[in-house]
Amino acid sequence: MSTRPAILLGRLPAAAAALALACGPLTPARNAAAVTAAPVTVAWRADSLSITVPDSASLGSGTAGSTLSASLGTVTVLDTRGGNPPWTATVASTDFTTGAPVRTITKANVSYWSGPATAATGGGSRVPGQATAAQKVTLTTSATAFSGRKLNGIANSTSWEPTLVVTVPAAATAGTYTGTVTHSVA
Repeated sequence: MSTRPAILLGRLPAAAAALALACGPLTPARNAAAVTAAPVTVAWRADSLSITVPDSASLGSGTAGSTLSASLGTVTVLDTRGGNPPWTATVASTDFTTGAPVRTITKANVSYWSGPATAATGGGSRVPGQATAAQKVTLTTSATAFSGRKLNGIANSTSWEPTLVVTVPAAATAGTYTGTVTHSVA
């Protein structure tokens, strides 16, 4: 006789169900009467740390050997957590690809700079990852985009308008290249 995980997981809150699935397969019960489900409580706090980013951005067009540079739009971190914990926003990029067969501009050709805060509410400290274009970083690995710490008990938000710079290799083939730039906060 086997267990019926869909029924057991269906009785758990969604967050708990994901956790149960991540733990691996369920062991078959030796006796169906021995299979029980206990209520599970998942703590959910109203305060949070979140980041919002634009849905998409266009860098425009250029030729092989040129450099494209454009703002990605406004990125905002909202911190409503209790206390005054620090936060760090990071940024990462995929390679940019086009066509079939796939042609690639590697992320080694993609650079980023955050610039200064463009808007801020609440108190606390805010530090740009790269305040100026001269401090841009290549996104071969993830990089710090911005960091901060809010005042105790006071919600704060921090916004910036980062710039993405893509160096188009001289041997690049014409096409519309797309990639993904991901911001996260912790």
